[in-house]
Amino acid sequence: MRVENPFIFERGLVVNVVEEAPGVKTYTVRLSGSYVASPGQFNMIYIYGLGEVPVSISSLPRRRGGYTYVDHTIRVVGAVTRAIVARVAPGSVVGVRGPYGRGWPLREAEGRDLVVVAGGIGLAPLRPVIERVAAEREAYGRVNILYGARTPEQLLYKRELEVYAKIPNAKLLLSVDSAGPGWPHHVGFVTDLIDHVDVDVEGAVAFICGPEVMMRVAVKKMLERGFKEDRVYVSLERRMRCGVGVCGTCQLGHYFVCRDGPVFSISELGEYFWVEGI
Repeated sequence: MRVENPFIFERGLVVNVVEEAPGVKTYTVRLSGSYVASPGQFNMIYIYGLGEVPVSISSLPRRRGGYTYVDHTIRVVGAVTRAIVARVAPGSVVGVRGPYGRGWPLREAEGRDLVVVAGGIGLAPLRPVIERVAAEREAYGRVNILYGARTPEQLLYKRELEVYAKIPNAKLLLSVDSAGPGWPHHVGFVTDLIDHVDVDVEGAVAFICGPEVMMRVAVKKMLERGFKEDRVYVSLERRMRCGVGVCGTCQLGHYFVCRDGPVFSISELGEYFWVEGI
């Protein structure tokens, strides 16, 4: 964190909660003014008396009144996340340690076309990327944002999607697996949208996050289109307990996802990425 001992928590005050989709909420947490994080990093969120979970940082840090405010979008997947979604409300105090990990290589992507591909909750760690690109629009080439979910109701950040569509020289393409009458966008897999991106593949960079099956399909299609392996990046989720590569729970081959990732290029991962169930 910002202390010598990486296992010390900071007390974070929850100041706002937004229900994004069934079982998914975004929590705005107030931290000390010295807090700094990069898009793609994560924090360990601790519920006192219950335990902790790794959670992607889903916004750029915002400084105000001597404090830093940062969002965490959380989906119910286990006991701790279930307790967070059920119990944590504005005014609650949670433990926060971090940020940890290696984020998206936005500086390396400057001057290049960018493709962002997100499935479901995978938009959360990519949301700060979109915020950064919108704030520094002149630093990047053409931007394509591809986002999909199972149903329209499960799309995250619904109020922001229209804003994404208005980013200059950017294209937003949405997809759901199934939808009722009136859905104006694609019905099918988000990976289908890769066929419609408008980029210079020779120099383009791709950031991908979502279920691992979806990411493997997306990467395969990117490579078939001519994207370079060292310019296609994914964010991996593994069971992470310590956040600093000590416990070994998140080991993937010779990598520790919490320390060496969670963002990796496909050229770095090699065969690790293609073997299911690792």
